[in-house]
Amino acid sequence: MVSDIAMKIDAENRSKTKYPSFKIGDTIKISVKVKEGDKERVQAYSGVLIARNGSGATETITVRKVSFGEDVERIFPLHSPNIVEITIEASGKARRAKLYYLRKRTGKQARLASAEA
Repeated sequence: MVSDIAMKIDAENRSKTKYPSFKIGDTIKISVKVKEGDKERVQAYSGVLIARNGSGATETITVRKVSFGEDVERIFPLHSPNIVEITIEASGKARRAKLYYLRKRTGKQARLASAEA
């Protein structure tokens, strides 16, 4: 009985969000609502998807980018109301489920092959 209620709530939360199908290695752009004081704006965060964790309404994605020479990773709850949209900028070819090895690489070594090749 408890699992039925949990599954119903989970289905409700997931049905509110519609995103394109993306996979590990893709370069994605996430538009996120940012609240500053009493104002709210949409900020874009673009990077390589290196991990997907969890399932259902609690699923999260980890996106990595290089900003001013510093590596920045950010974890987004996939079904958060603060995510406005997700777009795929480029598809990457990955042979792993998690791309944590990219943390040790810099420059051209940190690139992934395109999915078309």
